[in-house]
Formats: sequence, structure tokens, C-alpha cells
Amino acid sequence: MALLLKENTRIAVDAIKSNKLRAIITMLIIAIGIMALVGILSAIDAIKSSINSNFTEMGANTFTIRNKEMNMRVGRHGKKPKAYRPINFKEAMRFKEEFDFPCVASISTMASFNARLKYLSKKTNPNIQVFGADENYLETSGYELLEGRNFTPPEILSGNNLVILGSEIAFSLFPKNAKPVDKVISIGGAKYKVIGVLKSKGSSMGFGGDKICIIPILNARQYFGRPDMSFTINVISKYPWLMDIAVGEATGLFRKIRKVNAKEVEDFDVVKSDSLATMLIDNLQNVTLGATIIGIITLLGAAIGLMNIMLVSVTERTREIGIRKALGATQEAIKYQFLIESVVICVLGGLIGIVLGIIIGNLIGMGLDTGFFVPWFWIITGVIICIVVGLLSGFLPAKRASKLDPIESLRFE
Repeated sequence: MALLLKENTRIAVDAIKSNKLRAIITMLIIAIGIMALVGILSAIDAIKSSINSNFTEMGANTFTIRNKEMNMRVGRHGKKPKAYRPINFKEAMRFKEEFDFPCVASISTMASFNARLKYLSKKTNPNIQVFGADENYLETSGYELLEGRNFTPPEILSGNNLVILGSEIAFSLFPKNAKPVDKVISIGGAKYKVIGVLKSKGSSMGFGGDKICIIPILNARQYFGRPDMSFTINVISKYPWLMDIAVGEATGLFRKIRKVNAKEVEDFDVVKSDSLATMLIDNLQNVTLGATIIGIITLLGAAIGLMNIMLVSVTERTREIGIRKALGATQEAIKYQFLIESVVICVLGGLIGIVLGIIIGNLIGMGLDTGFFVPWFWIITGVIICIVVGLLSGFLPAKRASKLDPIESLRFE
């Protein structure tokens, strides 16, 4: 059996070599299908890894109290839909002052999504996120200082024009060897003194990352205030095993502050950092499903193309099949010859697709700062899929070849 397999493999390789152009085109079709499948799914794994690493940096003992999304609920008996009101500054400050638990709480708000920063003649793109925050924000959000210092409580209370820059902004505005600390920059029409630069945190999947700057929260209210401004409360528990108790205590206190009756549902959200990561990853499952369907459709087209080419090959090699049968080759031997040829073409094309898929996945991973990785699961899955596609595509041509009459095949022109 091993000798027969070796001989059929050699014949399959010789057949591929004799029709190089046709074989290469078929391999490329297979490669594109595998590349789409492995590349997209590897990229999704990189995104999941980025989400997990970014939320791990925040710590498993962190939770956030934030404004409930503006969901419109249809009430019963003709009641009007309800819109949840934002968390105002007084409510957030009252929580911070009254929350008596071994935790550290901070208050922050999104002052601007699209600010432009300027230093001398250099400007950033108008896509910088400006956060107003207090002195505890860096600790509760998982940021660390690369240089400089944090805000002091008096600076927060006085709303001084001070700013802490994300590393990407500092790199864009200042020359390589320049020290951003103590320099004065412009945010909108106001001047701010730089007191610190944050360590790089990566893109963070759109959650600020390195394209943020932080100003005192009272300063944000003064220069960026708007009627619908909502404030977020970040809380980090000093003892991870008290996390659930801390969440319960915080929920109860904030219900009291927001004057939510016992029978009513909270008009705010309390989200643990790990549950938020889980929610985002769960949302990616739909993307994974869509990517898998796209890859399968591409492979289906490749399989049909391979089957067509193998049928043409059987017709072209009818005389060769007749000679092999006349020399004693059995139907099984002929069938295995064409099946192996189909599998070899699929596997070679699949290997090309896997390499391209790994490159695509890692390019996206590098953009998300997840580093180089080898998606072994998708590599093994890709090889298995190639073998299955090769067997399915080659089965009909192989069966047709094995059923040919040797006498009629020898007379075939």
C-alpha cells in the first residue's frame, strides 16, 4: 500500500509538472480562498488578543459607572419612550465623596472627540480625544507616566490649564530629542502647559490609546462644557476578592444619589472591565462567522474550478489511463492516482494561502501592537480543509477515470 501511495504521488507530481500553468492557476485559486480564511480569522484573533491585553492592563478589579445608552423603550398603555439622562458633575462628585469602601474612585468626561493640538508650527490632525479627569484617573484607567508628573488635587480644584499628553501626540508635536514637559501647547484656542507624557498603550481598539490628552476636569467643564455632558466614574478595588461587594455597594449608593426607587431599574450602567472585554469579544463572533462564510464561499469556487480542471485532465489522459490498465493497474490504483493529484494541488495552494494569511494577520496584529504570532490552530485547520477540498474535488474525476474501459481508452485520440 505504501509503495502504491508513493508511486501515485510521483505520478501526480509529474502530471502537475507537465501542466504547470494550469496547476499554478488552480493553486492560486485555492491559495486565495485559504488566505481569506486564515488571514481574516487570524486578524480577528489579534483583535481579541488586543482587547484582552488592554482590559487586563486596567485590572480585573476595576469597574465603571457610566451613563446608560440612549435606548428608546416603548412603554405600555401608550406611554412615551424613555430616554436616560446623563450623569452630571454633582452626582459624580457626590459619589466620589460618599463611597466609603477600600477603593479608589475617579471622575472623567469626554471633553472632545476631534480636537487639534498645536505647538509652534506643528499641528496634529483634528482627531485627538481630550479627556477631563481628576488626580486618580491614571491609576483607575491603567495609564502610566513616561515622564513628568500627575495632577495634584489643588490643580484639579482650581482647573488650571495643564495637560498630560499621550505618547503619540508628544511624538507628533515635538522633535525626537526635545522634552515636552514644561512646554506650552494650544488646544483649540487655549494655552496649556505640558506636565507629563503617558507611556505607550497602543491603539486600544479606538478607546483613546496614545491619541489622547488629559486636562483637569474643572477645566474641561469650563472650556468644553455642554448641556448634555456626561461624566464617568472609574473605581478600582484595592482587594480583588471584594470586587463583587464593591460593585453592589457602588450600585446601591448611586441609586440613592440618582433617586432611583426600589421598584425601578437603574438609569445607569455598572460595567466591570472584564465583562466589557467579554462583550466586545462576543460581538466579534458575528464578524468571525461572516469571515468564515466568505472564506468557505471562496473555497467552494476554488473546489469547483479544481474539479473542472481534473475532469479535463481525465479526458486528456484517457490514453494514458488505458495503457496503465492494460499493464495491470486496478480501478483502485487509478482512482488513488487522481485523488492524490487533486490533494497535492490543494495542499500546495493551501500552503501558499496559509503563508499569505499569516502575513496579513500579523500585519494587522502589528498595527494593534499584539506582536508577531503564529496562529497554529488556523494553520492546522487550513491544511485539513485543503485535504478535504482536494478529496471532494477529485472524487468525481477519479471515479470517472477508474471506470474507463481500457480498450476504448487505448483507441482514444
